[in-house]
Amino acid sequence: MNKEDYNKYISMRAKKSPILKNCCFAFLIGGFICTLGRVFLDAYIYFGIEQKDASSLASMTLIFIAFVLTCFGVFDNIAKIAGGGTLVPITGFANSIVSSAIDSKSEGYICGVGAKIFSIAGPVILYGITSGVLYGIIYYFCTFLR
Repeated sequence: MNKEDYNKYISMRAKKSPILKNCCFAFLIGGFICTLGRVFLDAYIYFGIEQKDASSLASMTLIFIAFVLTCFGVFDNIAKIAGGGTLVPITGFANSIVSSAIDSKSEGYICGVGAKIFSIAGPVILYGITSGVLYGIIYYFCTFLR
């Protein structure tokens, strides 16, 4: 089978993706997660916690909720529907850490969890830091040249 025949075969057999529906679910559920974070932030401020501390608490609350939902297997079901809507906010990062820890727990805490906990999140951290440094360098030179 040549490449052209193979591509025809794949296009006939591949399930068509409902792109508009997927984008809507990602937007709605991702927006709900962000709105939930804002609700926590406002609630913490309402109870007298300073803005900076309330922001940290709101983030930690979202991380904890993602942790609990991942432990019970609920987060994966939500992610199947929402796609990138659950992966982009801080909850996606928490899910990647907890999932790696759960998957490697049987190998022990040192060689399993300790060695593999950042296997999914590691590239995110690497590229996030790298892009931040590059942005900082570009920003520095742009302001320096003014």
